[in-house]
Order: sequence, then structure tokens, then C-alpha cells
Amino acid sequence: MEATYAIADSREILSPALLIFEEVLERNLRKMIEIAGVPGRLRPHCKTHKMREVIELELKLGITKHKAATLAEAEMLAQAGVRDVFLAYNLVGPNIARAVRFLETYPQVNLAVTVDHPGPMAALDAAMRSAGLRIDVLLDIDSGQHRTGLPLGAAAMDLYQQMAACPGLKAVGLHLYDGQNHQKDLGERTEAVMKIWHQAAAFRDALVASGYAVDKIVCGGTGSFPVFAAIDDPAIELSPGTCVFHDAGYGEIFPDLDFKPAQLIFSRVVSRPGEDLITLDLGYKACAADRPAGRRLLFPDLPNAQEVLQNEEHLVLKTSRANEYQPGDSLLAIARHACPTSAMYQQAYVIREGKVQECWKVVARDRCLTI
Repeated sequence: MEATYAIADSREILSPALLIFEEVLERNLRKMIEIAGVPGRLRPHCKTHKMREVIELELKLGITKHKAATLAEAEMLAQAGVRDVFLAYNLVGPNIARAVRFLETYPQVNLAVTVDHPGPMAALDAAMRSAGLRIDVLLDIDSGQHRTGLPLGAAAMDLYQQMAACPGLKAVGLHLYDGQNHQKDLGERTEAVMKIWHQAAAFRDALVASGYAVDKIVCGGTGSFPVFAAIDDPAIELSPGTCVFHDAGYGEIFPDLDFKPAQLIFSRVVSRPGEDLITLDLGYKACAADRPAGRRLLFPDLPNAQEVLQNEEHLVLKTSRANEYQPGDSLLAIARHACPTSAMYQQAYVIREGKVQECWKVVARDRCLTI
């Protein structure tokens, strides 16, 4: 294990455990700012970490605009001192009333949400008008992932115009997420992203020419972050997420991104079931299981180890170096997907200068905080 991840004394760490290496985290944040050019262009997504202390570090670096996926994350941001929150999620059902309560509870926070359908849009407008409030809204654009949003065209233009006419809503821009762009080659990824951008910019220009305000276009995710960052347009807000912690999956998919894993999983050997086998206390309740079995983790000290079996509380590795490990020995792993891994832990041990310094709560893993 490289010196960056050395821990002077790990005897009191309960395993499996989430570790945050603070110096690496701060390096990643500064690298984000370097790519963006200035902190004001950034609107990082907090879904990756869900931790107040990470937000406080970002605020100290001048990153004042933030993005969330749940109202609990939005509330965590507000409690950490953020005054500009974009909840990139279409509100339906009880979440509409919760958005009203959010604005009443945190009047100092400018909250924006997404819309892509006239039904929930009308319900949101009615709820805001009834409460005497107004909320910022961005039209969610389907750039090709076909998850949410409207494709650019007449229907999207019509909905934006309807949105702008709602007294309880303030149409402020577009949400342009392109999670389908996982091209490993940066040139190919750039070509795909720029095609989307040119279409979105033309759509924006048409709205502006018709007299509608489009103040912001919240663009992309981690993979397309450097491509959107290279575009000179004052409306662009960059919203990377995973690169705050980075992970093994994005490290493989996007080799051009100069980030290092700041989130690791601390585990211990609990059994030696065979000559070439070791069993760790690292089941799929301790790491993201959205990757195929056998492809969920990377072990820096055992890069060739095979994940041959994973259950709820156990992970069996096959390695020719099994004889080097005995029950009680520790091993660090890097998840291939950091974001859902964070949500599996109530807290993270923070490593600074090679020592466990404190614990940070993963506050927004809960779906509801107070509202």
C-alpha cells in the first residue's frame, strides 16, 4: 500500500469501516477547482458523500453552489451553511409539500428543483402559491440517457413556456445531465458531449430570443466535467459528483481524470478456508453491489485477487498470496462505485497525517432529516 494510505494505528477501527483520507479529499477538491477555472463555476453533487464536513471544506474553498438528489441532502446542505441548493429531482407526491416546508424552514436558502411534466409542475405551482412562496425551477432535458427529462424540441419549449407562466414558479434554466457518456477515449467523449451542448445552446438561444430567461444550464456529471469546463459560456454550472471521493470504477472508465481515491473500505480477514483463499468481513452490505459480482472492489495490496464469493457479511478472495494473511489482519479496498458505498455507513473514520483523527456522520443517508 502506498504511503498515502498508511495508518499508524488501526487497532480501534471497527470493521468493515468507511475511511476518508482527508489530504486526498482536499487534493480532489482543489483539482475540481483547477479544471473549472474558478470555484464559482462549480455546483458539485453531494450524493457521493452525504457528509456535512465535506460541504464545509468545499465552502472554505469558495464553492458556494451545490447539487442534491434528495430533500435530506438539500437539508444537510442548508444546515452546513449552503445558500444556493439545486435539488436535481422531479418532485411528486408528499415531496411537493416537503419542498414548501423546506422553504419555510430555511428562508435564507435559494432552492431550485427540476420539472419535466405538466402534472407535477401544476401541483408544485399550486402548493407554492397556496403557501405564498415561489420556487426556482429548471427544465430537465433528456440528453439521451432516457431516464428523466424531455428531449429538446417543441414539447420541451412548450413546457418551459408553461413553467414561466406559473406564478408559484420561476423558470431559471435547464438541467443537462448526460450519464450515458462513458466513452473511455476522451476524444470520443468530447465529441458526444459537444453534440449535446450545441443542441442545448441552440435551444437556450431560441428561448431567450422569445423573451424567456435562461440564467443557468447545470451541465454534466463527473465523466463530462472536463469537457463542459472547457466551454466558455457564462450560463454553465458544472456538477461533478464522484470525483470528490473518486473510485475504482471511474478510474477505469475515465483514465484522463486526475483524481485519487479518498474513500476506502477497511476490512479484516476472518477466515482462511483454503490454501489460496482468504475471507474478509466485507460483504455486499459493506460496499456497493450495483456492479456485477466479482467486479465490485479493487484491493491495492492484492491487485490480482479474484472475488470468488460475496454474501451479506463475507467476501472470499482467491489469491496466490493468501499465505501472507491470517485472521485479524487488515486489508484496504477501493469500491468501484463510491456513491452508494457511502450510504451504507453511518459514519466514516477520517484519516489525517496517517492517523485516525475523528469520525464524520453520513448524515444524508437517511431519506428524511426534519422536514
